[in-house]
Amino acid sequence: MINPAPIDPLPRRSAEICRGTLRLMSQLGYYGLTEMTLANHRRADIAAIGPGGDIWMIEIKSSIQDFRSDTKWREYMDFCDRLSFAVGDDFPQELIPPDAGLIIADAFYGAIIREAPETRLAPARRKAVTLRFARLGAARLTVAADAGWTPGDDGLTSPIK
Repeated sequence: MINPAPIDPLPRRSAEICRGTLRLMSQLGYYGLTEMTLANHRRADIAAIGPGGDIWMIEIKSSIQDFRSDTKWREYMDFCDRLSFAVGDDFPQELIPPDAGLIIADAFYGAIIREAPETRLAPARRKAVTLRFARLGAARLTVAADAGWTPGDDGLTSPIK
């Protein structure tokens, strides 16, 4: 019997950190989308909008290697009011730069260890990011609503007679 290839734990780890972070954010009144492409063509791991319209970007790091190989995170700062890193509980916290917040998360929940410094967006930029967020969310809901749809016998999809 051939042994199956080992499963890479990092994508799963990232997914777990993402899930816990999104759950934390919703408890704080922020609702997020994953993998949101910004106007500068960078892609935020999580973009979340709070009850007052403030925008929080969260960069997920599943390992030290992942953190050290990605220096794009500063390019997200022009598109949010605050930026945080979300990592697992075994990540060395001292690596997280002081100009970003720190969230520790697992698959079930997260905790803010260090608040993210706030820099308010200009109104025009806020509107542009909010519109991008809304359109991405609506597009994803449209795809989800259409998935698996088939004509039924409910009379709503029958041809006109």
